[in-house]
Amino acid sequence: MEIDREDGRTPNQLRPLACSRNILHRPHGSASWSQGDTKVLAAVYGPKSGTRKNENPEKACFEVIWKPKSGQIGKAEKEFEMILKKTIQSICVLTVNPNTTTSVIIQVVHDDGSLLPCAINAACAALVDAGIPMKHLAVAVCCCLADSGYVVLDPNKLEEKKMTAFAYLVFPNTTLSVLPEVEGEPVEHGIITSVTHGVMSVDDYFLCVENGRAATASLSAFFRKNFQQSQGASSKAG
Repeated sequence: MEIDREDGRTPNQLRPLACSRNILHRPHGSASWSQGDTKVLAAVYGPKSGTRKNENPEKACFEVIWKPKSGQIGKAEKEFEMILKKTIQSICVLTVNPNTTTSVIIQVVHDDGSLLPCAINAACAALVDAGIPMKHLAVAVCCCLADSGYVVLDPNKLEEKKMTAFAYLVFPNTTLSVLPEVEGEPVEHGIITSVTHGVMSVDDYFLCVENGRAATASLSAFFRKNFQQSQGASSKAG
């Protein structure tokens, strides 16, 4: 089924990507990430000595602070903080710097849809820039489901308003992951984070996963190109 999108993209086509690292001087690592007109800045401070309350002192601790473009942080932003924290904890090596806390600050510059995946990608780039030990990189994508049952990737704000359900999916970076198999399946074929909003059937969910995983090839290639460049360089892809 052919779907007409106002910006001319195919259902599985991502918006143009752009990433710059080492853009801020005070943090230990920083990055900006853009997908179309959605842009997020991420800054990493730490690791600093000591862990937060109720955290395991034998492991590294992470905190995520979400800063909206304007106004106060709300329920949705608090949820984004939690999702991002759990994602970061799953991709970072927590035993290298025990009893430390690393802060990840997310600043929304402009929200034109798919904001959470954009923030996750920005955070991953900033963690690399800060030299935080990581098990593997991650790439995030938003898949949304329309009334007619078709799936589109990386929706803009206007498209989001028309969709009935969303799946935010985070996959290991298939190009850069060199990991052992888990129960016979390579780790890079798995899912790091999966969050759904709205009502979708099991079949629709797995269709989202299938389409989202297919998009990781271009995201992984973009990450690889960006990370192979010198510190502070930037790259773009359309």
